[in-house]
Formats: sequence, C-alpha cells, structure tokens
Amino acid sequence: MTTSLSRRALLAVGTLAAFPAAVLAQPVQPTLTLAKRSLEVNGKPASVFGITGADGQPGLTLAPSARFAATVQNRSGEASIIHWHGQTPPPTQDGVADTGYANLIGNGLSRSYNFVPRTGTHWMHSHHGLQEQLLMAAPMIVHTDYDLRLDAQEVVLLLHDFTFKNPLDILASLTARGQQGAMGSMSGMMGNGSSMAGMMGSAAGGMMSGGSMAGMSGMSGMGGMDLNDIDFDAYLANDRTLRDPQIVQASPGDQVRLRLINGATATSFWIDLGALSGQLIAVDGNPVKPFMVRRFPLAGAQRTDILLRLPSAGAFPVLAQREGAREQTGLIIATPGTTIVKVAEQADTVSAPCSLNLEAQLTAVRPLPVRQPQRSYQVHLTGSMMGYDWGINGRQWANHQALTVRPGERVILDLINDTMMAHPMHLHGHHFQVMALNGTAVAGAMRDTVLVPPMGAVRIAFDADNPGRWLLHCHNLYHMAVGMMTEVVYV
Repeated sequence: MTTSLSRRALLAVGTLAAFPAAVLAQPVQPTLTLAKRSLEVNGKPASVFGITGADGQPGLTLAPSARFAATVQNRSGEASIIHWHGQTPPPTQDGVADTGYANLIGNGLSRSYNFVPRTGTHWMHSHHGLQEQLLMAAPMIVHTDYDLRLDAQEVVLLLHDFTFKNPLDILASLTARGQQGAMGSMSGMMGNGSSMAGMMGSAAGGMMSGGSMAGMSGMSGMGGMDLNDIDFDAYLANDRTLRDPQIVQASPGDQVRLRLINGATATSFWIDLGALSGQLIAVDGNPVKPFMVRRFPLAGAQRTDILLRLPSAGAFPVLAQREGAREQTGLIIATPGTTIVKVAEQADTVSAPCSLNLEAQLTAVRPLPVRQPQRSYQVHLTGSMMGYDWGINGRQWANHQALTVRPGERVILDLINDTMMAHPMHLHGHHFQVMALNGTAVAGAMRDTVLVPPMGAVRIAFDADNPGRWLLHCHNLYHMAVGMMTEVVYV
C-alpha cells in the first residue's frame, strides 16, 4: 500500500545527500567532533551520538592523494575512541584501546591522527563499549583521480539498526536469557535423558517462558539458523526511516555512484535496487571486476559500490531489507517534478538469510600476488544463542590466544563457523583476499570484512605487511562485547 509523501519529504536533502564531484574534491576538514545530538525517529525523539566535520556534515571525504591529517575532539560527554574501519594505519592510530597502543579520548580532550589513507568507501565508528549502537559512526570516503573524472553523482547510504532502549540493557537481557536457556537445557537433558533434541527443546522453552524476550528475536532462524539477536525499533538510512526518507534528486539519464555502508550493529541486509540495475564495481573499498546486480546481500560492516544510470523520469527506491524479516529502510532517487509515493516499512515477503552466492561471483581487480603461504591457522567461531557465549576457538577475549605471524609472511586463515549464526569477521590493519568458500577455491575479492555463514567456512589470505597487534573479531557488536575477538600479533 502506498500514499503520497509530503512536499517536505520531496524537498528534503537530509544528511549525506548527493554532492557533485567538484564539491567532493575539496580538501578534508581538519577536525572531527564527537558529540551528543537529538534525532527524531518515527516521531519520537532520541539522544544519540554523532561524528561531524567542521562543515557540520557527518564523517569526511578526502581528495585524491590527500593524507588523513585530522584532529578528533571529544565533546560527547564520555570517553571514546574512533576506529577508521577499512584503513590500514600504523597500529598506534588504528583507533582501538584493546591492543594497548592508545588510551581512550576523554571527554573534552582531543587527539590528532596523520597517515596515508586507503582509497574507497570506508567508515568510522566508536570502538568503545556499545557507543556504536547509539550511532557513533559516520562515512569515510577517500577518492581516486578516476572518481573525479567519472561523470557520476555520488550518493552515500549509511545503514543502521536503531533502538530506543539502553544498549547495556539489551546486552544484559541477551546474556541473562542465554544463561537461563543453557541451564534449562541442562535440566532437560538430566531429567529425560534425551540428547540434542531435548537440549534444543529446553532452550526454546527457556527463551519463551514468561513472555517474549525483551528486545530479542531469540532463536528465530530459518532451517535451524539463528538469524537475528535483536528486534530493533527502526532501521535507518542516513538517519531516516521510510516514513520520511531522504530524496536524492537526479535527472533522467544521469549516472549515479551509490556507496553503500552497512553500519548496523547486529543486522545484515538485502539491498534491492528495484527498477534499477547497476554495475557492482567495488567491495570494502577495493575494485572488483564489474557485473550487473539488482538484489544482493550486505553483511555487517561491509561496503559495496554500485554504478547505475537512471533510465527515465521517475522515482526509484533503493531499499535495504533485514535478512530473515520484512523490515526495510532506504532512500529514493527521483527526477524533478516526479510524484513520490510512500514505500512501506514492511516488505511483502520475508527475506532469505544472507548467503555467499554474491561472494562467489566477486573477482579482485588487484589480487594478492601468487606465492606460497608461510603460516596458516584454523580459526573456529564458537558459541551459541543458548549460552550467549560467543568466542573464537572456544575462548573469549579475556583469555584469548593470539595468532602470531612474522613480517613478510603470507598468512592463511580458515574461518570455520561451528555455530548456527552467521558472523561478519573483520581484521584490523589489513585487507585480505577471499580464497575459498565452503571448500571451493575462488579468486575472490579483497576485503576487510567477510561473512561466515552458519556451519560454513571461508578461507582468507593476507600478507603480513603492517607490524603490530591487530584485532580480529565478529562485527556483531553484541557478539564482540561478550568476547568474540582475538588478535593477530607480529613477532
């Protein structure tokens, strides 16, 4: 069902609107400010964070060959630290406190950064506590000379999952219910002697007893999969929902470069271009051999660049639908004078789980040089919704076992998911090539984040060319918060 949008919605530019290439080429603003802000979500006010440049816009855009030379000033009211996701700086400038190179930036204090950035579509977000859930995140776009020569209007789309709840309360509910489920399953096993069937039944009973789990999807998977930890209050595209979406104006025949960033804390999406189709040209800031797409998955923390052309006059929704659910968000690209119709916040059908089908089609334009690996590890992703005890190789961060490498080595990591939930795995300080999917060799994309599906396996390779200590973790914020994190350490 559709209804006409208001004139305000039609004229709205919103945050992160499309800008001409000449504007995007301007030098970087020297200061990024972390601050509290008020955001209205479907008519209800919320207090969230923001990361803005001196121009008041979220994040930053760097011109070709420009250094990332900026100062972060913290005016958020609490300590924080910002990770430059997709960048490969020295470890002292990675924007994390866990590895011991840097302390948090206290409220009222500032810190300067200066390094050579990687080009492409990247983003920045808090790497402290659960601040990322409160929208402490923003785009980081680093242009190439080719980008500026390309006759295309740029549109950046940053996705979020949003809650009015305190994220700490959500985490407490997840862990408490997980513990109850685990104890319930043990009781069931001891009482009736049944094995896995009894255990799963007891876990489901523990999840459902006393009403539904506040803020949680529980074990609501498809075919035994656990798709989503949390039912959020809204899903945002550039801070807006489909009740009042951003409208990007473009002319018939215009070429548009769509830079998609999944900044959601615990949600993977299916991107649907609707009546449009475009060339997928890059993932995680790295160019791939182009091919046409219309609907494709985007896991947590991943980025995808699409080059498309408006075929005619009209309004063209670009939608992101939550995997395994009907909720969706997005923006609308419209030509001048077009009547805009409202797009429902619920899709007609439930989406499928995100899979590796797209990953299998990606081929890096600049792959790793061919050479023999000097070191390899099996990295088992462990835990369950039942105990909410996510870890790596059966360990949580507090007692993790580091993966040691030596400078110059080619390193293979076999990411093996022993759980019934997908995990988007992110390696700091490096970009890796996807080499195999569920045992089938591929000459895949260069990435910094890859989705490992339930009971699946993904082989990645990287060159140890950035000495230091580097986090490797699941980018589901709540999985990481309970300990699904280790580190790669140079020796």
